[in-house]
Amino acid sequence: MEGWDPALPPGLEAHPFDASEVAMHMFHSILAKAGLVTALGFGSWAGAQGAPTPLPTAVPAGDGTFMLTIFLKHDQGRPLDKLNEQLTAQGFFKAFPPKGIQVVSWYVVMGIGQVVTLRVPADRLREVNVVLEKTAWGPYRTEFYPSYDFKGIAEQMRAQP
Repeated sequence: MEGWDPALPPGLEAHPFDASEVAMHMFHSILAKAGLVTALGFGSWAGAQGAPTPLPTAVPAGDGTFMLTIFLKHDQGRPLDKLNEQLTAQGFFKAFPPKGIQVVSWYVVMGIGQVVTLRVPADRLREVNVVLEKTAWGPYRTEFYPSYDFKGIAEQMRAQP
């Protein structure tokens, strides 16, 4: 089909939602679930006596962004040089991440591939997805997870008596 964008099914281009609404809905859903876990007391350490200690809540960035963790699972049936050749030919190294998207972390995880965490403006979620569909598929299988920084919360929890 000429002019068809494989990242966007036919007819979806007229859908009335925007990416920022979808991303914020996902983010609020995660926070709501985390709040429910805390409210029910499942956040207290196992074996603790007395009333459960309420946990601090994750605070959104407030700037319209969210963190997105991406698993780039490499094709283990092909040598690394062949994977990199295909990634180069598809433009992965020039296109990912899109300009202006902050890389929070980027790790190689032996036996899996790479794990990249980005800070993404909600209205640019589709752009990140399309770049990966066009440049990473083949050498990588991709998985996406909205995420948040838990380090400060974990440190507070560990410091409680």
